[in-house]
Amino acid sequence: MILTLKPNTPKKDIDLICRKIEELGFKPHLSKGKEVIVIGVIGQNAILKKDIFEAMDAVAFITPISKPYKLVSREFKKENTIIKIDNLKIGGKEIIVAAGPCSVETKELLLEIAEDAKKSGAKMIRGGAFKPRTSPYAFQGLGEEGLKYLAEARKKTGLLVITEVMNVKQVGIVTKYTDIIQIGARNMQNYDLLKEVGKARKPVLLKRGLSATIEEFLMSAEYILSNGNYDVILCERGIRTFETATRFTLDLNAVPVIKKLSHLPVFVDPSHGVGVREYIPAMSKASIACGADGLLLEVHPHPEKAFSDGPQSLLPKQFDVMMKELRLVAESVGRGL
Repeated sequence: MILTLKPNTPKKDIDLICRKIEELGFKPHLSKGKEVIVIGVIGQNAILKKDIFEAMDAVAFITPISKPYKLVSREFKKENTIIKIDNLKIGGKEIIVAAGPCSVETKELLLEIAEDAKKSGAKMIRGGAFKPRTSPYAFQGLGEEGLKYLAEARKKTGLLVITEVMNVKQVGIVTKYTDIIQIGARNMQNYDLLKEVGKARKPVLLKRGLSATIEEFLMSAEYILSNGNYDVILCERGIRTFETATRFTLDLNAVPVIKKLSHLPVFVDPSHGVGVREYIPAMSKASIACGADGLLLEVHPHPEKAFSDGPQSLLPKQFDVMMKELRLVAESVGRGL
């Protein structure tokens, strides 16, 4: 349930309420909006203790949360969450683009891609240092060496770094080098990993699982928020259907649906969602038109030599042309790029 406090409630009263919530075995989650302060009382059957909080003078009114996901829901927070990293705002009017190779291969190649991506208007460099692969014989990533290359690319270009973590043991080292921790589709329901990145206090991009419903997706995000990390970006990256013409089916319905249900920013990954270079520009435009706050795109100057995902990687020139087209779409829906 949500406790909405009276205007100008002093800090000592807020602290008193939070202590009472903890004494009852629940978790308090404080959210300060522009006009009101609310406290989420999170836990099984919290609503049964409603009478205790109704008796507190600082509580204006109490609202039950009907959704199984509590902190993620619009019921908990009406306004959109905006995640601030340095001078970048994710979830605001500006659409944020992350571009880079699927896998970090060499330092020289990564720097080349980062420089090209920045010139075209990207704000982040993406690249996998640890790679989850279907085949155990495929390239698995460079590990910490790849993370160091990403950090150097950030230093030389100013682009923020986003890279994937695959298990709990990697969270510490990935957090050391990255600006945004990515949880891949295969790990969307790795609950121990979600809890760990929830404690990491670094923004997290959570990708939707291959066969996950939107409710399951939001429940996974709830694990991260319930462990104290409110800086979560949700990413639609395609779901598995009967269709074989593309790698997956990019479910753009999910963007407006999630926007209605949740306050968190939403990105789209057309590269993985489509898997065919030719279709990525069209689906990138469609992603912006339907309300996405950002895009993850794969770019590689020599896709035929790429260690992974070459067929879905845009050439730098294609990426540059597409970014110019995306700006027009962004402007048409009242946003910037």
